[in-house]
Amino acid sequence: MYLIDQSSKIALHIQLYEEIKNDIVLHCSVGDKLPSIRKVASTYNLSKTTVESAYRQLYAEGYVDSIPKSGYVVIDTYFDNFKSTKTNTPTLQSKKIEYKYDFFPARLSKDSFPLKLWKRLFAKAIDDTLDFGAYHDGQGELGLRDEISKYLIKSRGVKCLPEQIIICSGFSNSMELLAKMLKYNYSNFAIEDPGYYIARHIFEAYNYKIDKIGIDKNGILINDLVSSNAKIVYITPSHQYPTGISIPISNRLKLLEWARRKNGLIIEDDYDSELSYVNRPIPSLQGLDKHDRVVYLGTFAKSLSPALRVSYMVLPNHLLPSYKESFDSHFPRVSLTTQKTLELFMAEGHWERHLRKIRTINKKKHNLMRDLLKQKLGSSMNILSQGAGLSILIHPTIPFDLNRLKNLAEESRIKIYYAKEKSGEDFEALRMGFGGFSEEEIVLAVEAFTEVWEDVIQSHFIS
Repeated sequence: MYLIDQSSKIALHIQLYEEIKNDIVLHCSVGDKLPSIRKVASTYNLSKTTVESAYRQLYAEGYVDSIPKSGYVVIDTYFDNFKSTKTNTPTLQSKKIEYKYDFFPARLSKDSFPLKLWKRLFAKAIDDTLDFGAYHDGQGELGLRDEISKYLIKSRGVKCLPEQIIICSGFSNSMELLAKMLKYNYSNFAIEDPGYYIARHIFEAYNYKIDKIGIDKNGILINDLVSSNAKIVYITPSHQYPTGISIPISNRLKLLEWARRKNGLIIEDDYDSELSYVNRPIPSLQGLDKHDRVVYLGTFAKSLSPALRVSYMVLPNHLLPSYKESFDSHFPRVSLTTQKTLELFMAEGHWERHLRKIRTINKKKHNLMRDLLKQKLGSSMNILSQGAGLSILIHPTIPFDLNRLKNLAEESRIKIYYAKEKSGEDFEALRMGFGGFSEEEIVLAVEAFTEVWEDVIQSHFIS
């Protein structure tokens, strides 16, 4: 019998393909005939198309051959006639745990997205003026770029024209585009340590040499950056990832001077600038730049929706010719309908109203989780970062087994996240996400988490 989970997120034809492939490797002999498509479809309540897709994949990979009037027959693939007790072939993953509480540090609650309004604007955007028979501007729709430009100038102090903005499909798409554009003129890439590892991995994939530069209370260590061979540095100056540090104005000016002297480039990731709950958002580093040395990155993921996959970057003028000559400039990275709907969303004033609403909602959630963590965990932990974004960073102040915490949390169906998973092995903290919860759920989630936390403390003293 094959195990097919109709509720799994894994496509049915992939599940069936994996099951039959494992059966072939472990139990079948050359010449064995597979059951007919009709029989498998009937037995497992699958469509004939699903079964045919699975069989075609097995045929394409050489596990079976299609014999006229006989169906599919197992052929010799030199797996020791398939009679092996061990195999390196991938198997279906076990069913995912249904977590009661998931402290994912970078999500919004489902009801925070303005769905009814978005549907209305979507219908308004899709009219007969749109040409669905053409490839549209690879840089992004001009109307959307114009709205983003006006927003950045007003709220972030960014100096830009619509012509400098590139619409991308998420942060990694922006960074990959940069890595390809810059590889002919730069070879070393510097990044904050700890820092956002995805940025480092993308540039590593394009064979850049990576310089990890430490940080202190004022952000990246500029003297260490000056001593490195890097001419590109990736930083998160307004809310350092993951520590939450903000670079003071004096060091921002030093960074800009470094870039000018080196003929280098600063990549400024302003990933959650809208979600500041204590102070006004700090103006962008790019706005201080007088020598065209900063690439500014932004996203709609933290404040509107990560599912839309819309980000943007502002290129210095001297990089625009390189972009326009590249293959990547030819084709858009975000669907036309999403761009036009977002353009209307911004042009009609909904974006700024949404930001005020989402900032108010998440400030309440942030303050509630912060206060509950202080109340429940007391002096056994300290808060490393708070006041912005969608999570609070905490670290134990007493001897503590973080691996045991994670295991006990899993047993209690609580999903927790460590900073080292996204920023390197040397920085450890728990990223307590609150954005995906309602306020009522935050109370219950912290209560459940506290029980696990206290179990770890007790087990330490018992041992």
